[in-house]
Amino acid sequence: MREVRAAFRRFWPLTHGDRRWLAVIVACVVMSALAETAAILLFAELTDTALKAGSLAAFWGPAGAWLAVAALGALVGYLGNSLAAWTAERFVLRLRAKVFRHIQDLPPHFFQRHRRGDLVERLTGDVEAIEQLVVSGVVGTVAAAFSTLFYSAAALYLRWDLALATFVLAPLFLLAARRFSGRIKEASQDERVADGAITSVVEESLGNVVLTHAYNRRRDEERRLDREARAWLRASVRGARLGEMYEQFVEVVETLCVLAVIGLGVWEISADRMTLGQLLAFAAFIGYLYPPVRNLGRLGLTLTAATAGAQRLNEILDTEPSVTDPAQPVPPWPVHGWVGFHSVGFRYPAATRDSLRDVSFAAAPGELVIITGPSGAGKSTLSTLLTRFYDPSAGVITLDGVPLTQLNLEFLREQIALLPQETLILSGTIRENIETGRPGASDEEIERAARAAAAHDFITALPQGYDTEIAPGTAALSGGQLKRITIARAMIRAAPVLILDEPTAGLDSVAARQVVQPLRRLMSGRTTIMITHDLSLAPDADRILVVDAGRLVEAGTHTELLTHRGTYARLLGPLPENTMVLRRQPAGTPDPRG
Repeated sequence: MREVRAAFRRFWPLTHGDRRWLAVIVACVVMSALAETAAILLFAELTDTALKAGSLAAFWGPAGAWLAVAALGALVGYLGNSLAAWTAERFVLRLRAKVFRHIQDLPPHFFQRHRRGDLVERLTGDVEAIEQLVVSGVVGTVAAAFSTLFYSAAALYLRWDLALATFVLAPLFLLAARRFSGRIKEASQDERVADGAITSVVEESLGNVVLTHAYNRRRDEERRLDREARAWLRASVRGARLGEMYEQFVEVVETLCVLAVIGLGVWEISADRMTLGQLLAFAAFIGYLYPPVRNLGRLGLTLTAATAGAQRLNEILDTEPSVTDPAQPVPPWPVHGWVGFHSVGFRYPAATRDSLRDVSFAAAPGELVIITGPSGAGKSTLSTLLTRFYDPSAGVITLDGVPLTQLNLEFLREQIALLPQETLILSGTIRENIETGRPGASDEEIERAARAAAAHDFITALPQGYDTEIAPGTAALSGGQLKRITIARAMIRAAPVLILDEPTAGLDSVAARQVVQPLRRLMSGRTTIMITHDLSLAPDADRILVVDAGRLVEAGTHTELLTHRGTYARLLGPLPENTMVLRRQPAGTPDPRG
């Protein structure tokens, strides 16, 4: 129960906006329980005054009162249950938004440690389990508690001695619930983990369907899914078996209690110490009493199972973002695009060695700085630090002379247009994909960006034009066309700093040449940092930086580095024919901030 209380305390604040409605729901629950109690007492009166005497005149009064109470109970029950469902869904909406918002702030290594399918399960099944704990659990507990209180009081009012005799067996329900709770929690946790694993396998298999077919992995993938599905089956069946065992046990206990009441009642009637109406009412109260007591026990099992979901959500919520906004950020200003790395070092969390060590360089507005080096040298880490997914372990990165740690994250990222190596496409229309670069952009601005990216012609040739639906991995467009859509997205952002991470990766020579002209326009007037292995793009760079084993080992122009015959010359190899040249505007003036 300590875990239940801890989970409740953590998530209860999310009900802040709905607590008045919870109070109304509780009032409806109390009124409904009172109406049921009154209905049973009226049934006893009807039995003794009308049925036993066979008097139709004595029937109408209790019958009318019973109908009125039933109608009132039905109305109150409908309002309470409808309001409870609405409040529960609002809580789920609020909690899911909170967890999703937190997930988006987490660093990249968090997503490398967790499968996407498992995170999806946490945002769905685990969130709903918390609702069972915080909202439905509270309503269910209050309903069961008041029903138990009213039915017990009415039974004591009719015959306190018989009531006390039947109450003796009531604790068996709670003892049974405690006995089963630990095992049901374990089964529930295993089931949620297995459910997330199934989602992950399906997602990974569908996302790599080409690999699956090309390497004849269909049976391997089927076996992988079968393995996870069997783990889910075992956990699900174990949980269902334990739940059913509890239900059948309490059913036997409940039947035993009702039979004991009827036996005692027959004995009391034979001694003229009890009327038939009282016996029927008493038996009804006892019959009505045990279900809420049983519900309290079942509710305990539900709450215990919900703690499994709470633990999985806590793992997300307790993970701290790698970067946060400063307490007093530097006010926004018109950014020119001066970028500086000053003795920067960095090591990824849980890594055993530094990814970068003592890296220093600067890039001015209008300059093209190419960063190259062997795979794993730390090139992409530079872009990760510049977009502030992480902060350096040592040194400082500046924008116009201001350390990035002094900037609001949203403001910083508005100044940077990132064109990652992977062609990232969202499910939606082409228009929506381009607009992602600057939400709220007009149709004219979207079309202008598409023209600059050499994408307008092939977009308008599509049947739905800019309203054509596309999705990740779509076959409707070629890799080069999708790349140009992402270039248009970067174009419309109009940020002073541009980061290109392997801009021609995955494209054949023809497609690569098709994106060169759009890239030239995209880089014009911006501080451009290009991370690439494709050194055919290097001759026109203002500066080339060679990174190896996390260190900046060479820096200079294409001609200077060739003269040195060092790492750059070895990486370049024979210069390919028809080298692509990216001519841009001249570099900017000296940094006004020094």
